[in-house]
Amino acid sequence: MANNKEEKLFGLFPPVTTEQWEAAITTDLKGADYERKLVWRTAEGFNVRPYYRAENLKDVAFLGSKCGEFPYVRGTKKDNNWQIHQTIGVECPKEANAEATRALTKGAESIGFCIASKEFSAADLDTLLKGISLKTTELTFCGCGVKTVAELFADKLENSDLNPEEVKVNFVIDPIINKLTLKGKLGCKEGAPKAFSTIADLIKKVPQYKRVRFVGVNGQQFNNCGSTIVQELAFTLAVGHEYVVKLMEQGLTIDQAAPSIRFTMSVSSNYFMEIAKFRAARMLWANIMAQYKPTRGCASKMKIHAVTSKWNMTVYDPYVNMLRGTTEAMSAAIAGVHSIEVRPFDEAYEKPTDFSTRIARNVQLLLKEESHFNQVCDAAGGSYYIENLTASIAEQAWKLFKEVEDKGGYIAAFEAGFIQDQIEASAATKDKNIATRRETLLGTNQFPNFLEVAGQEVTAETVTPGDKAKCCCSGKPVEGGVRPLRPYRGAMAFEQMRLSVDRSGKEPKAFMLTCGSLAFARARAQFSCNFFACAGIRVQDNTYFKSLEEGVKAALDAKADIVVICAADDDYATLAPEAAKMIGDKAIFVVAGAPACMADLEAQGIKNFIHVKSNVLETLKYYLKELGI
Repeated sequence: MANNKEEKLFGLFPPVTTEQWEAAITTDLKGADYERKLVWRTAEGFNVRPYYRAENLKDVAFLGSKCGEFPYVRGTKKDNNWQIHQTIGVECPKEANAEATRALTKGAESIGFCIASKEFSAADLDTLLKGISLKTTELTFCGCGVKTVAELFADKLENSDLNPEEVKVNFVIDPIINKLTLKGKLGCKEGAPKAFSTIADLIKKVPQYKRVRFVGVNGQQFNNCGSTIVQELAFTLAVGHEYVVKLMEQGLTIDQAAPSIRFTMSVSSNYFMEIAKFRAARMLWANIMAQYKPTRGCASKMKIHAVTSKWNMTVYDPYVNMLRGTTEAMSAAIAGVHSIEVRPFDEAYEKPTDFSTRIARNVQLLLKEESHFNQVCDAAGGSYYIENLTASIAEQAWKLFKEVEDKGGYIAAFEAGFIQDQIEASAATKDKNIATRRETLLGTNQFPNFLEVAGQEVTAETVTPGDKAKCCCSGKPVEGGVRPLRPYRGAMAFEQMRLSVDRSGKEPKAFMLTCGSLAFARARAQFSCNFFACAGIRVQDNTYFKSLEEGVKAALDAKADIVVICAADDDYATLAPEAAKMIGDKAIFVVAGAPACMADLEAQGIKNFIHVKSNVLETLKYYLKELGI
């Protein structure tokens, strides 16, 4: 009965061919260029079409597999019950243990301990783990003291009667990224061979604990340095493969080396692309490992921990970070990763508070308990769009991965400068897009909070990229190393500029001189208010002035430092020169827009214009310099 009804229903709607769709679109475009208007060229190097149909899946080779089946594009297991992860800094083991215990009662399911010091003892480890069950809680250790803790933990496991199948512990030992990539040298003292033999010795020490992973590929750092999604994926895979090769050179089999790796990757706000990235990552890793003919299925399964992006977090209007973290966590959850960590919204400028860490946990609790994301495996599977994105990202990442391998692997490619060149070029493009507002960071380069002033917890160091070429052992730059990558946040350039205004002791004001055509005056006043507020300049908007004289008088009475005339292009030819003459040198005079008469206005001495094609960052820096800030 149901099938008959369905057939009758669909019979009322005759199928529409692709040719019919294209004809309708062409008509609606009214002669506009289809490729320029509707086709999106991604930073990842491929085009995204305005729509996809079933016929677009015919060339997608990985369709047909199920969740938990090779090549694991749909997930490495048959469910989607990811772990809610929270990282805790460890300076005092007792205090860190208390914080971890509280977190486990408030929604966290997986705990990360960031060890701040190499001076860490077995007694400290016992204190840190007191009351935490290794049977029910997955633990991850990172930080400067991670190798010391790994050795202590291996000793602890050797002398324990725990069931090896129940112990799930990860160690983020990653000299390739944490040393070579971020500091310029693989080993500050011990050198490269020792770095890999140490990891191999740890794996050999507790071979029965197959869920203990001693290598943690810290791939999120590529995103933190400004990479594209494809670059992050390709280079993360290359680092993982490098570890497999180096560990096998130390005498391990593929069945020992591959399962000892845990991958950490970031999640940016590019919602659908991130879903596709994680699906592509599992597929590519499975195919890479398949070439080594492992006897255990887990050797081909990529264990992914996803962390919301640090690169797009902002100091100003920080509550927007909550929204970013939520959509990013959604991408990772839909993509079926092993565990997710949502960064607290205030992490960019202070030690996270109890409130911010609670909100970060609750984001995932809402996704699980109220949105039920954990009850559907690969919810995006079968989507024409997502499957095509997955295929495109996989194709581009595989191409870049092979380039790295052709250069001798990740270490050789990095020492040759190839990795840095790729990521720095991507970062420069991102920076330019943010400066020109082709890419939006809400609350920073677009729609800022006009009244916000940075609190005392925000310092110049907060909005300045740190010197990542320092070794955590000595605090001094690594000598004799290659050029490292530099983690930073995309908002930093705007934040530096705005903080300089907040700390200047001045309150520069931009006054909107609205005149001429009312509709244009209001639209350009709103544009200009957003423009100048991005630098922390106070703005005074005005509905409309009936005469130019009235507007100029109001601007001078308000003691405005910048006066922005807001009118229609046709009005500027007469109004702008008159206003500029009345204002003289009492304020900086700016025209909102790029009128056809711009050359004539410049000939009359008017040199300041703001418009949608302006480099907002450089333009605002110029005005601040003129104001003595």
